[in-house]
Amino acid sequence: MQSSPFARAGLLALSLGIIAAFAWEIHLRNDDLKITYDDNEALWASKRGMVYQPADQATVFIGSSRIKFDLDIPTWEELTGNQAIQLANVGSSPRAVLTDLANDPNFKGRLIVDVTEGLFFFPGSATYDKKTLKKIAYFHNITPTQRFSFQVNRVLESSFLFLDQDNYSFNAMLDNARLLPPRPGVFPGLYFPMQFERVSFGRQSYMTPRFVEDTALQNQVTAIWMMFGRSNTTPPASGPTLDSILISVKENTDKIRARGGQVLFVRTPSSGPAKDGEAKGFPREKYWDRLLRFTGCPGVYYGDYPATANFICPEWSHLKPSDAVIYTKNLVKILQEEKGWSFNKKTAAL
Repeated sequence: MQSSPFARAGLLALSLGIIAAFAWEIHLRNDDLKITYDDNEALWASKRGMVYQPADQATVFIGSSRIKFDLDIPTWEELTGNQAIQLANVGSSPRAVLTDLANDPNFKGRLIVDVTEGLFFFPGSATYDKKTLKKIAYFHNITPTQRFSFQVNRVLESSFLFLDQDNYSFNAMLDNARLLPPRPGVFPGLYFPMQFERVSFGRQSYMTPRFVEDTALQNQVTAIWMMFGRSNTTPPASGPTLDSILISVKENTDKIRARGGQVLFVRTPSSGPAKDGEAKGFPREKYWDRLLRFTGCPGVYYGDYPATANFICPEWSHLKPSDAVIYTKNLVKILQEEKGWSFNKKTAAL
């Protein structure tokens, strides 16, 4: 039986589509890019479901983008024998996730909270937390179909670069092309170079070697930080607003600790103008020190330790991969020797 013209046309279109997809995949791989995962609600929810492990088996990390870049998960797990569950979210205060964990009676484990003052203490954090709140809602309302879809996507994303939704989807490529200038009075989109952030399945963010070496790419990101700083006219939280933030954080940490959990705050490194601006806008005594006193939780401030005090962040705000390894090694050492944390593995060789 002879095939119809429509069937032949469909077969031809399918063949051309497959050829184009593989040609695009080869092009991307030749551009020194590695597999990255879509850091969406499904990936976050898969990690959120792992927080119920005993404290000697896992530690949960929440915060903003710094802890996603600065905690090297393979190093942490190799040194401690303890799984790192990464629940931090880019550009978001950890307070929403802290509340979610505090209100979960089944969470009784170890929690490390990353404090990036401009986000952690932002008075109207819901403005930044829309995506985080969406992830939390997704976890609590996930359906069997969504679970199955995540497993399928995981297999595909682990094999093909062109499935990177943040950079290679049709909409993302149109956005990154910047074909039209932003309208007057409209805040322009933040177009980070794709080499700045790649995401592992464990939700660790890391810079590519090209970004670490290319000052032009780094300058693209520092320009974004400067633009964001100029456009943000909201003053740092103070007075009753700051008091209410601290009260809320203490209520949540108290809930976790009352169930036998542990909560520790970390201030990760920054450098250059970011470090200077944060020191001026968020004096340590008023924010970091008061947070620890008010909550009664321990903390690790990077500037207090010679081994972590002088990192140079390529774009002022996040560690390059090799420095993330060093930072993680020292964080483990501080937790063991100073904070009394014990792990399944001994790290005396550090």
